[in-house]
Amino acid sequence: MASLKILISNDDGVFAGGIRTLANAAVARGHQVSVVCPDQERSATGHGLTLQTPIRAERADELFDDGVTAWACSGTPSDCVKLALFSLLEEWPDLVLSGINHGPNLGTDVLYSGTVSAAMEGTIEGLPSLAVSSADFQWRQFVPAAGIALDVAEQMLAAGWPSGMLLNLNVPPLPAESIGALRWCRTAVRRYTDQFDRRVDPRGRAYYWLAGEVANDLEAEVAGPAGWPIDVAHVHGGGVSLTPLQPELFWRGAASDLPRLELSQPVL
Repeated sequence: MASLKILISNDDGVFAGGIRTLANAAVARGHQVSVVCPDQERSATGHGLTLQTPIRAERADELFDDGVTAWACSGTPSDCVKLALFSLLEEWPDLVLSGINHGPNLGTDVLYSGTVSAAMEGTIEGLPSLAVSSADFQWRQFVPAAGIALDVAEQMLAAGWPSGMLLNLNVPPLPAESIGALRWCRTAVRRYTDQFDRRVDPRGRAYYWLAGEVANDLEAEVAGPAGWPIDVAHVHGGGVSLTPLQPELFWRGAASDLPRLELSQPVL
């Protein structure tokens, strides 16, 4: 494939092994790679933007292989992609990649994910964009996921990437030879039990850690073709999930299901 201009970001920060593996793999394929990512971990920041403080960016080429141009940014993942597109890059990229995330981004967790939000910034600006995650927080063998992400992106570009579509890729924590089939997947509903751990500090004041156990609802009705597997189940079975997402969140139910609402008094 012809050389692509690729922008890569993440939410785990510039020192994360996942982003270095992905960027280095892309430049090894002959692509022109720019990295703009947070200067520290910004996981679960969702689509947050920095509005009350300045954003700083410093060059970080030395953390990557030769040929990668990199900046470490003080902002959120979404800040990083915006800053790259509108200030740092001389030319817009052909492709935006986000990851490789250290942990899964499955089901409705995509709403909180800084990794997915960074890619979504690219989608909002009309660019083909893909988020890629390694579906285990302790797994550190990112080479297979990098290869799969680049294969998927290159093939989608060659086939014609649908406008306004973000791809969310999750790779199971397995050696390359043990990874199962790549499938288009639907997005599961993920809920958590016992979400907060209440503790008391030495001064007797209560504080809370957001924690909780995942309670996946694989029986819930979810959008997408009925024949597609659900992402959580497919990845847990050793397969690679690929889910098409979009920025538009409009409810897809029937308008006839909505009640007629009236105000109790006129609005002046």
